[in-house]
Amino acid sequence: MSEPILKVSNIESFYGPIMAIRGVSLELHPGSIATVLGANGAGKTTILKTISGVLDPLKGSVEFEGRPIQRMDPDKIVRLGISHVPEGREVFPFLTVRENLMMGAFLRRDRTGVNDDLERVYTYFPRLKERMIQPAGQLSGGEQQMLAISRALMNRPKVLLLDEPSLGLSPILVKEIFAIIRRINQESGTSILLVEQNAKMALETANYGYVLEVGRVVMDDTCERLLNSKDIQEFYLGATEEGARGEKRWKRKKTWR
Repeated sequence: MSEPILKVSNIESFYGPIMAIRGVSLELHPGSIATVLGANGAGKTTILKTISGVLDPLKGSVEFEGRPIQRMDPDKIVRLGISHVPEGREVFPFLTVRENLMMGAFLRRDRTGVNDDLERVYTYFPRLKERMIQPAGQLSGGEQQMLAISRALMNRPKVLLLDEPSLGLSPILVKEIFAIIRRINQESGTSILLVEQNAKMALETANYGYVLEVGRVVMDDTCERLLNSKDIQEFYLGATEEGARGEKRWKRKKTWR
């Protein structure tokens, strides 16, 4: 197996006095998709914020292409080739769709390449081309998610961090978004780290998965094996009678190891 493009080793990150993640380690390999699953408050978003430099870890390391990047400024991490699509979309509401997209390319100087990538994201999300002169704040929730992902792609990243891309979307739009995520990975070779509560969709999309509980990784394996795991089926996929009560039991269960 190739060396990981992104390696997180024993990181601990805090919000004030509260430890959000506790000794988390994970790897993302070139051209692959990895997913992090967990209940609300498990620390999934904190992992992405620590990787992208929004939060500095108190302990541990984050390596990108073999280079330590923990405690590096977020803009420098973007320049290296990591783009972060945060939870909640966070588009610039008063800028047009096209202006939002161009904001994603503000570090680039290759005008021809930028124009090529603009057309490429329009092939992924044709609705954005139809609405390119419309203010982003007037888009639907699904369209804003498409815009947020496309804006990140305009940086031509080597690694794309996606935080809950299905949040608040209809089932039809969720399928559409995840189909595009797979297409981005397959066509451009972009490595993707996906944080997601829709476990079934995430596991069907990714190659490798990590399960997070109260800030710790309690299980990791190939997504095929996780899909067939009785624990995952019970707590996330509703495969048993007790599936509806899974999240409460998940929080009480200490470890599967």
